[in-house]
Amino acid sequence: MGAQHGGLSLDMAALPASPRLQVLDAIDAWRVRSTDQAPRPHLGASQIGQPCERRLWFGFRWSAHETFDARMLRLFDRGQREEAVFVEELRGAGVTVHAVDPGTGQQFRFTAAGGHFGGSMDGVALGIPDAPKAWHALEFKTHSAKSFGDLQKKGVQASKPLHAAQVQTYMHLGKLERTLYVAANKDTDELYAERLRRDPAEGARLIEKAERVIFAAEPLPGISTDPAWFECKFCPAHALCHGKAIAPVNCRTCLHATPERDGNGRWSCAKWGSDIPPEAQRVGCGEHRYIPALLAKLGEAVDADEKGGWVEYRRPSGTTFRNGGPDGLTSAELSLGEAALVLAEDEVVAKLRAQGATIVAAEVAG
Repeated sequence: MGAQHGGLSLDMAALPASPRLQVLDAIDAWRVRSTDQAPRPHLGASQIGQPCERRLWFGFRWSAHETFDARMLRLFDRGQREEAVFVEELRGAGVTVHAVDPGTGQQFRFTAAGGHFGGSMDGVALGIPDAPKAWHALEFKTHSAKSFGDLQKKGVQASKPLHAAQVQTYMHLGKLERTLYVAANKDTDELYAERLRRDPAEGARLIEKAERVIFAAEPLPGISTDPAWFECKFCPAHALCHGKAIAPVNCRTCLHATPERDGNGRWSCAKWGSDIPPEAQRVGCGEHRYIPALLAKLGEAVDADEKGGWVEYRRPSGTTFRNGGPDGLTSAELSLGEAALVLAEDEVVAKLRAQGATIVAAEVAG
């Protein structure tokens, strides 16, 4: 209905029925800003059940890092906060629960593969009515209604293989024979519990898998070469495996860096002859040279000069380029992909680069 004003009928646009208040945007911005989403320094037990070892390698090498929006961060935070509720309810049921390691005052933590692999267990418990004399590892999870229903129907092993691998890792490293897995339906607060038995062979297999991923010098084979494969479509490494993306520059994508088998997650640098602190690993240095396999979509490594500091690649067209050296492209430039190579061949750009300029952005026309 139009409003009357001075004999004229004014049609006014209807306001949105439920406008999104600015306070929600402010909350979301705070959540993202206040959450540390930097890649973790180790390969986590919560991920070792992933079927694709290539994905795990890219994650450990900080090549494909997944970040989350505010909604997902709230979901993760809720799962963390629910752990205290699980502990309270178990204690209320007469179960003895240690949520932290009495020796450290911190969560129970287990590591392997020179400290490069590990995770933190939710606790240990004694006096569970179903097996009162057995110590159990504790694993707490929250689920959507759909996920919870599938868990009830199939059990942990079939419904949540990543969770099953996680608890097998903890039992193996912690030398515990049982796990009590407790889950909550976030929509109804219904609980599900299952006792899981340690499988020594599976635990050993998972440790071997972690070591294979961690100490591999280049990306491992992927689960599929089909970009539309369901496990590839939503993988954070999809653009690296099936697209044109190049891994970012950091110490873990550099051929000079090595994860060492001794120490607590120690990395060494062959270029500088020293260990690399975790924070320095995130930045890299001017002597970064890509692990050749990470540039395979640009060309094949055909030559190298350690003293000159370069690796030479031959492109499918037959032309060559170098990563490093006086006339070569820096790793930061190569991280821009094929477009940087095309731009570097431009006569004007080549002259500017010869004078010390670098390519900081590049895009292939069309």
